[in-house]
Amino acid sequence: MKFIITASSGTLLILLLSLLIFSVQICSADDDIHKDNIVVILDASGSMQDKFSGDRTKSKMEAAKAALQEVLANIPDGTQIGLLVFSGANIHNEWVYPLGPKDTQKLIAAIRLPQPSGDTPLGKYIRIGANRLLEQREKQYNYGNYRLLVVTDGEASDADQVKHYTPEILNRQIRIDVIGVDMKTDHMLANVVDSYRKADNPGELVAAVSQILAETGDAGTDVGAEDAFEYIAPLSPEIAADLIQQLTTPPSNTSIEVKRAEVTPSPTTTSQKTSTPQQRNDEKQSTIWFVIILVVLFVIGFLVFRNRK
Repeated sequence: MKFIITASSGTLLILLLSLLIFSVQICSADDDIHKDNIVVILDASGSMQDKFSGDRTKSKMEAAKAALQEVLANIPDGTQIGLLVFSGANIHNEWVYPLGPKDTQKLIAAIRLPQPSGDTPLGKYIRIGANRLLEQREKQYNYGNYRLLVVTDGEASDADQVKHYTPEILNRQIRIDVIGVDMKTDHMLANVVDSYRKADNPGELVAAVSQILAETGDAGTDVGAEDAFEYIAPLSPEIAADLIQQLTTPPSNTSIEVKRAEVTPSPTTTSQKTSTPQQRNDEKQSTIWFVIILVVLFVIGFLVFRNRK
């Protein structure tokens, strides 16, 4: 019992010291590294020029622009914003507003720029947006909050890439919020991302953008030491030790690689380059026996050498 008490006390002491160091780092860090970062991915595909099915006063693009102008212009000045537009006409650079400090006039001008045109390559652009956030998180030493806000009115034309990239983005602790604009069915990401909202008219679109961006600062990598200790204090030493590791292990900022096209190998290539399960099993057994023989020979050699002495 004495050993258990000592181990428990030691674990909690280590945990307390870790949290103390963590809180000191937070307090001593420069305010610039605590900035929130939001990348808005706006669908400017051809269908966004259509009017809402239940409200013929505005096109979906007009409503999206109005909602983003109204909400983004009023978020806290310390927030860093990026606007990434896929498809669309009158766009010379996919980043119509590169991720950085909010300049309201330039931001509004950027929102007004794109005109609907083209298809919906959502997968490609969530990867671009996520990699820019990962790059920024590296610069901010993993402090701050990082999120993608996707505003789209249709399923992606590169659905396989969306399915491939979305888990990688979420695993890197980047929040994804999606607004489905006047869609007949829920978007393919509806049950996968952190939040999904439907917007079937201009008013709902403004409300959806407002609700999502009002949550800025609630989902990120910053952790309050007092709150964390309140949760972990009653835990067992084993669970507490695991939690220490989680708290002190930063999220991955490794960039997301481009998904390569899957090529089905020919039968000839497969037989030349890919071993069968039976072959792999035989190779494994041969390796094991080789190691055993080496060990036996070593022991015999050692005994012979010792007897000669």
